[in-house]
Amino acid sequence: MNTESIIKNTINFVKETLKNAEGGHDWFHIERVYKNAILISKDEQVDAFVVSLGALLHDIADPKFYDGNETVGPKIATAFLEEQNVSTEVIEHVINIIKHISYKNSLETSGEKFTSKELEVVQDADRLDAIGAIGIARCFNYGGFKNRTLYDPEILPNLKMTKEEYKNSSAPTINHFYEKLLLLKDKMNTSSGQRIAADRHLYMEVFLKQFNDEWNGVK
Repeated sequence: MNTESIIKNTINFVKETLKNAEGGHDWFHIERVYKNAILISKDEQVDAFVVSLGALLHDIADPKFYDGNETVGPKIATAFLEEQNVSTEVIEHVINIIKHISYKNSLETSGEKFTSKELEVVQDADRLDAIGAIGIARCFNYGGFKNRTLYDPEILPNLKMTKEEYKNSSAPTINHFYEKLLLLKDKMNTSSGQRIAADRHLYMEVFLKQFNDEWNGVK
C-alpha cells in the first residue's frame, strides 16, 4: 500500500473515531493541525509521511477524555498502523510523537525523553491551534464542556504547575491563558511556528485586555 492510500485511510479512520468528540478535540482540530504541520514542513528537513501520520493520530485518544490514561492513544494508533502494514520504524516514530507532543508532558522533569524534527513540527502545529482566535474558542469550549467558571479574580493562575497539577486543575477558564496559552509563543520549535505564533499571541493579548476592561466596567 502506498503512502497516499495510507494517509487517506488514516483520515477516514480519524474522522470516524472522533465523530462524537468534544468540539475542541474533534476531526476539525485534527484537520487544522494536519494542515499546519504540512505548511511548517515545507521549511524543514523532515519525513513528510511521519509528520502526516503524527499530526493525524496525535489526539486519537486524548488522555483527558480517558481518565488521564496516556496508553490508550498509542495502543489505538499502533493497531491501526499495523493493519495498514506501516513499517515498524515509522510506527515507533509516530507513537513517540503521540507520547511526547502534549504540553503537560513538557512539565515532566523526569522519565523518558524523545526528540525529532518531525515531533517538533507536529508539536508546533498542535500548539498553534491552541492560540489565536481558534485557541480562544477552543479554550472556552472546553471550559464549558467541564462546566468551569469563566473567571474568578480571587483564584490566581498557578504559573509553576507540575504535570499532575496541570492534569488535575479545575481552575477558571481565563487562568488557562496565563498557565499555558500565553507561554506557547516562546516554546515553538521552528521558525515558521514562531512567526505564526507571534501574530496569534498578540491577538490573545488584545482579547484579554478587552475581557478585563469589560469585567471591571472600564468599557
